[in-house]
Amino acid sequence: MRSDVRLLYAARAVRGFGDGFAIIILPAYLTAIGFDSARIGYVAAASLLGTALLTLAVGFIAPRHDLRNLLLGGAVLMACTGAAFPLSEHIAVIALVAFVGTINPSTGDLGVLVPLEHAMLAHGVPDEARTHAFAHYSLIGTFAMAAGALAAALPDFVTRAGIGELGAFRLMFGLYAILGLVSAALYRRLPHVRMDETRASAPLGPSRGVVYKLAALFSLDAFAGGFVVQSLLALWLFERFDLSLSAASLFFFWSSVLSAFSYPVAARLARAIGLVNTMVFTHIPSSIFLILAAFSQNLFLTLGLLLLRSALSQMDVPTRTSYVMAVVTPAERTAAASVTAVPRSLASSVSPALTGILLATSFSGMPLVVCGVLKIVYDVALLLSFRHIKPPEEKIAPAP
Repeated sequence: MRSDVRLLYAARAVRGFGDGFAIIILPAYLTAIGFDSARIGYVAAASLLGTALLTLAVGFIAPRHDLRNLLLGGAVLMACTGAAFPLSEHIAVIALVAFVGTINPSTGDLGVLVPLEHAMLAHGVPDEARTHAFAHYSLIGTFAMAAGALAAALPDFVTRAGIGELGAFRLMFGLYAILGLVSAALYRRLPHVRMDETRASAPLGPSRGVVYKLAALFSLDAFAGGFVVQSLLALWLFERFDLSLSAASLFFFWSSVLSAFSYPVAARLARAIGLVNTMVFTHIPSSIFLILAAFSQNLFLTLGLLLLRSALSQMDVPTRTSYVMAVVTPAERTAAASVTAVPRSLASSVSPALTGILLATSFSGMPLVVCGVLKIVYDVALLLSFRHIKPPEEKIAPAP
């Protein structure tokens, strides 16, 4: 394995650990300082909207700049986010930090650093190894997030040592800032890479139509997913079942572990039935489990259904990324990663605000139902639109 690929994997692990606990402590911290579910939804929406706009900007400037330097800048922004979050309890300040910062309320492959890492990783591996490389990338990140989810229970233990609840949360934000600096140290060792050696006059060229169509479909998927971003799912469990922070951290640990084990399975499945089929036929059952969880009145049944969903719902992550990288030219990869990621972030930034309102209604499980139904619509549309567009490794070579 190339050293630059190992460094990317290491940086993904460091970031994943930070995201793993930040996603869970964010709603707990906001609740502790007096925010209701609606205002927490607004903060989540601001975070996703800011992520979308910054990712769009990075995607279009990346073909003209060194990827290593852009990754360094993103890591420094991560450190600044952790340092700035606990400085104020006013919603305007918190929403601003969420907007410009890197703490994302959702799991998966959203964030300003993601398209940069994707482009760097695709640059470093051949076509036949690409899906497995992205599966390993996702696997490492998700295992790290699982460990981070366990670390989200630390405030419960710190408070027993005499430190106040808010002080414990501030320590966790400080740890997040330190992890940003560690990521910067890893990125600094990467080689200098520019993607414009064979670049056309525009970031997207011959693959523009395919990329825009994928972006439109991914935005529907992300809009649906925004109704149950992990921070708001944690808030739903806190409010519906009075789940403790320690219990939530344990649940999200196992949720992340199941997601992590699904990535290598997805890579093997994609080799057998294709990338698009793998995305669709694992996604639909996961949406059904989510809908069923919304109607469950029993905590253990609900958690079981959500864990079954976790075992399937993320199998489209490495396959989707690999598919996007496969159907565009190498010079378009950074822009394609950004253009397909940004609508996802923009779309997902709308639904958390709606979720905050829906959580206050008589049927608090409505966000889960809406998410599941919309995701099934997305899966069917993806299958109908792209089942005939094959990546290079799935095309049958002509007979000599």
